[in-house]
Amino acid sequence: MARDKKKGGSAEPLTTGRTRRALSVGSLTTQVGGNYLWNALKRPFQSVDEQNRELLDTHLKNAMLIVERSQELRGTFLKLTQMLSMRNDLLPAEMLDVLSVVQSDVPPMAFDVIREQLTRELGGPPEELFAELDEEAFAAASLGQVHRGRLHGGEDIVVKVQYPGVEETVAQDLKNMKALLHTFTLIARDVLRQKVDIDEVYDELEERLSEELDYENEAKNAQRFGEMFADDDEIIIPEVYPELTSRRVLTSSYVDGYKFADILGPGVDQELKDQIAIKYFKTVWRQVFEFGALHTDPHPGNYLVTYHPKLAILDFGSIRYFPAEIRRAYRRLARALLDQDKSTAGQALVDLGFINEGDDPSPMVQVLDVIFEPAYADRPYDPRDYNSMERAMSAAAIKLENRVFNSPGHSVFLGRALVGLDSYMQQFASVVNYHRLFDECIREAEEREEAGA
Repeated sequence: MARDKKKGGSAEPLTTGRTRRALSVGSLTTQVGGNYLWNALKRPFQSVDEQNRELLDTHLKNAMLIVERSQELRGTFLKLTQMLSMRNDLLPAEMLDVLSVVQSDVPPMAFDVIREQLTRELGGPPEELFAELDEEAFAAASLGQVHRGRLHGGEDIVVKVQYPGVEETVAQDLKNMKALLHTFTLIARDVLRQKVDIDEVYDELEERLSEELDYENEAKNAQRFGEMFADDDEIIIPEVYPELTSRRVLTSSYVDGYKFADILGPGVDQELKDQIAIKYFKTVWRQVFEFGALHTDPHPGNYLVTYHPKLAILDFGSIRYFPAEIRRAYRRLARALLDQDKSTAGQALVDLGFINEGDDPSPMVQVLDVIFEPAYADRPYDPRDYNSMERAMSAAAIKLENRVFNSPGHSVFLGRALVGLDSYMQQFASVVNYHRLFDECIREAEEREEAGA
């Protein structure tokens, strides 16, 4: 049956002991909070340069503690840490950079454990269900691992299997994370000058985790994306096999291609990079403006460039759906920004919840002007000229000065997707007219909606 008889994986099954996990996170919370307290106690006796240097060191030290503990506990706590790495309103950029490493692969579990899970979930042993199934994991992550295989009909597939015991840790890990969130909100208040609603963050984490643990939900997301992009022959969405899918197992078609990291590397023809950069740019904004369904995990492993070349989108466990009124408000805001229509932009910001009715929209519009400046210039623009850190600091300074604090839930995931978009645009280094490209994205979404009305 197996293409490779080597046993994959060396990781131990997840430890589900409540006491052990609670003590582990409790110790982490104490260490993180203690490090910031010690930093605060020393500040009156330090110069400004020393204060900044010490604060940066504290950020990095605490981020490493969180990463190490997440990799130790694995499972849902590791996934929760990954989700927190999206929250630039909650944690400093230096911590987010370190936390991003938890997106990396983790050691896979032994195939004997995976085989038992497949048998429980699908009602039969993998030897009967599949013509072939590799025993060595193709990839492994926080909640499960992926194996390549082939159906009896000859179709190449990948089978994503959730680790046994993961769901048993959910309640305890969420409780543990809430304790840690109390410390993070103090960081956001004292370091970032951001007001964060801990209950909103917790509820968002709980909802997203519930979705990512449900592979049947992921299958529905993939099928929905397949329908959304059915009219685009340059986008590939893997086909799902429902008869071989359950809450903890997802079987879908295998897509062969180059990872984004390969395309971004040296020696790749710039014309190909430009083609993929433009396609990725338009694909992200089509999700926002037309579908209101956003793939919120821009990890480079979730995108492939096939040999055609086409852009393949993978992993639909983290999809955010926006109500129609939010989707349309984002489109109105984008059009108003391009047209320099401050009044319409201000009303769109109210509709989106970034500011309250009656508030002066000028500071928030100023923030967006800083962030979206490349889209304003009607000329070829080199994204490498866009200093993301410098602009983020400028935007933060405007927010701090004007007390612009509203951070609606939908903005967090859009922000994560746009950070990924910015990162890829800089790495692709495609010098194009982003003003016209952005205008085209808005106009096409408007035209499609009018045609479908």
